Amino acid sequence: MISRAERSTFSDWAWTIDRWLIAGVALLIVCGLVFAMAGSPPVAERLHLSTFYFVHRQVLYLAPAIIVMFGVSFLTPRHVRRAAVVLWIVSLALVVGTLFFGQEVKGAKRWIFGVQPSEFLKPAFVIMAAWAFSEGAKRKDVPGSLLALALLPVTVAPLVLQPDIGQTLLISLVWAGLLFMAGIHWLWIFGVGGVGVVGAVAAYKFLPHVHARVTRFLDPQAAGQGVADTFQADTALYSFISGSWFGKGPGEGTLKRILPDAHTDTIFAVIGEEFGLFVCMGVAAIYGLIVLRGLYSASRNEDAFCAFATAGLVMLFGLQAAINMAVNLQLMPSKGMTLPFISYGGSSLISLALGFGFLLAVTRRRPHIEPIVEASVMEARA
Repeated sequence: MISRAERSTFSDWAWTIDRWLIAGVALLIVCGLVFAMAGSPPVAERLHLSTFYFVHRQVLYLAPAIIVMFGVSFLTPRHVRRAAVVLWIVSLALVVGTLFFGQEVKGAKRWIFGVQPSEFLKPAFVIMAAWAFSEGAKRKDVPGSLLALALLPVTVAPLVLQPDIGQTLLISLVWAGLLFMAGIHWLWIFGVGGVGVVGAVAAYKFLPHVHARVTRFLDPQAAGQGVADTFQADTALYSFISGSWFGKGPGEGTLKRILPDAHTDTIFAVIGEEFGLFVCMGVAAIYGLIVLRGLYSASRNEDAFCAFATAGLVMLFGLQAAINMAVNLQLMPSKGMTLPFISYGGSSLISLALGFGFLLAVTRRRPHIEPIVEASVMEARA
């Protein structure tokens, strides 16, 4: 047991870190390994790999991910901002690089040097936007909202060109949440909302894959008539129906053998078939509790930057989880987005750990400056 009287970097960290957030993410990581053992073997067998190939790879990715998460959680808010600036510049440069040198997968160029840089761009963008909004809230001479407004198109433009509409939507929603939190005038909100609607309509009209996904979501009967079929979405939904409330039992699922991306995008459907809807609701509850805990911390944080950053990071985390689960349940058009800390993926896992490390860093309890200064003055006088 660490004593409160002990003064060291680790003891300060241990007494100031949000243990509820750590408990939540630890539970998700353990669940992720269990669910990976259920969903990934059929995919490995289809690819003629060893049965637990993806499980072993996930464990290997977890080691650097945990190191990154806890290492970043030691940073001060100032160092968080500096790290985010560097990460944003590097990630944005790599995203632009994918347009010219990236590996094309399913009609999109999102990978370069074996990494998906857009995953790392997301937490860096949230910190940058939070910094801009917080400076605008604290200092009237700083055009924080305008800086944040300029930051959004610079960040999402190369994502649209990849194209990666899902990440663009996710980043834009988080940015809109921070904009609302900043207390900007309603006219700005309606104006930005109008731009968002125009952008969504343009994506539907001019991007064939977006048009196909939205069309088959709105009209499943159109599948096969020049529109991609709904096999993956239908199979995912049938998985929940087949599993019912209590599931078929670990390893007893059958639909996962024909379900595409059962270890990544549709792992929530595998959970539904083998573990049942009660476990699915439990997983959703863990994400919800993490988000609520983060928003509670943001509401009580007197540092403007930490409050904005906390809210933005938990919105990013929660919205990504919500989008994945909604797609699996056919509540929205299909989009390849991982379930945080549960889906398989190296870039996704490490970037999520990085973002969660930022979250732990900005939610750490820190004493007010004024009492410390006053105590130092009293000691000097004594």
